[in-house]
Amino acid sequence: MSDSMKETASSLSKSGKIAIIVAAFLGWFFAGMHLGITSLAMGSASKDLLKSTGQYEGVVTNQNKSDANPTDTNQTSGSTPAQNDAEQRLKTDSSKWFGYYVCALLFGGALGGLVFGRIGDEFGRVKGMMAAICCYSGVSALAYFVETPEQLWIARFVVCMGVGGMWPNGVALMSEAWASASRPLLAGVIGTAANIGIFMTGVAGRIREVSPEDWRWVMLMGAVPIVLGVLVPLLVPESPRWLEDQRRLKGEKGDADDSNESKPQAVTTKEIFTPPLLTVTLVGILLATVPLFGGWGSSNWAVKWAEDAGSDGLKAQVIMARSLTGIIGSFLGGWVASLIGRRRSYFLNSLICLASAQCLFWFTTPTDATTFLIMNSVLGFFSGIFFGWLPLFLPELFVTRVRSAGAGVCFNFGRIITAITVFVTAALIAHFNNDFQAIGRLTSLIYLLGAVGILLMPKGVEGEIKD
Repeated sequence: MSDSMKETASSLSKSGKIAIIVAAFLGWFFAGMHLGITSLAMGSASKDLLKSTGQYEGVVTNQNKSDANPTDTNQTSGSTPAQNDAEQRLKTDSSKWFGYYVCALLFGGALGGLVFGRIGDEFGRVKGMMAAICCYSGVSALAYFVETPEQLWIARFVVCMGVGGMWPNGVALMSEAWASASRPLLAGVIGTAANIGIFMTGVAGRIREVSPEDWRWVMLMGAVPIVLGVLVPLLVPESPRWLEDQRRLKGEKGDADDSNESKPQAVTTKEIFTPPLLTVTLVGILLATVPLFGGWGSSNWAVKWAEDAGSDGLKAQVIMARSLTGIIGSFLGGWVASLIGRRRSYFLNSLICLASAQCLFWFTTPTDATTFLIMNSVLGFFSGIFFGWLPLFLPELFVTRVRSAGAGVCFNFGRIITAITVFVTAALIAHFNNDFQAIGRLTSLIYLLGAVGILLMPKGVEGEIKD
């Protein structure tokens, strides 16, 4: 970071810098909570909303099963063939909708990263954060009232637009407000925030099990951050570097001797998709896609697997096991990248994640809960490292005027590729016969692409934030 850039960042007071950390952390914490809600509640919600269509008559509810035999929630004895058939169809179709809700998260996140990233570049990082937080919390409250799977899909799509928009504004704000020496730590902090949010969602699901009969309360839990959205513009200072850039753009602080060529250009999203930024944007999208695909397109099926083959309580434990170690991994991700290098850390972590995922889906099942949870924890730790690595690396690719939009597009555009794959997998769930092991073995091969993709990383990106 140049001396002038350090001076710009140092114009913030200590309390202002702390307010930025706290707001970015909480904003991404609550965004992580919504990521956890997707895993925790969407399977149960899809079963409930599908049963309301009347196409699954004869399905035995969890309550009825418990009444018949409190020690066996998976019993089928005494069920008629029609009931067993309806139960299997419900499981298969709910798995399909579970995949569709993950697609809503991914597509919504990608669009939100673009829309709210542009808001952050045009109107300020703080306003971008405020809009994103109000979006994902306000619409979550409305989702409480949905009556069909399609209505819930639309609501979750809009919620996840806010989730996708929180990340680029929070990362850009912190990257611009803090000196280079503290950025690995801050990258770990914001990477950790989401996993803490996911973990706390799992804790909530452990305390009060989320079932097809009782899932709507989770939507109200997701509405709580609206308070943060209201407070952010009142308490959090704007990025001084963004303000400086805006003054230069408006000609309020121009040097009379500057040539026309040296005057900054206005923000355009198109710029990040045209040379010379096109190459770094495409590489950034690729490197962000791998951990997103690995998490949502592969290992996340373990939650639905636990719900169908285990219990509603076990799925909450899977979320907790994966996110608890993910907290540690994401916190260390920035430090690991700084200590051994961006390229080497990403390459090695891709191979370790591949091995961990293959072990999970080849050698464990929810019926052996201990081994199943241990392998989910191992995979959670190493996949978490990616999410401490990305907040450190992606802002380094772009100059100030397009940093928020550029980082948002890279992180969230990868969701589109992941969503397409999840959509195809969900559509073919009947072909897989609801075999989550086969799905996981195949989809986790994405980590091989990560090991190859990091070799395409642009030269000279080694820890500098560019103006």
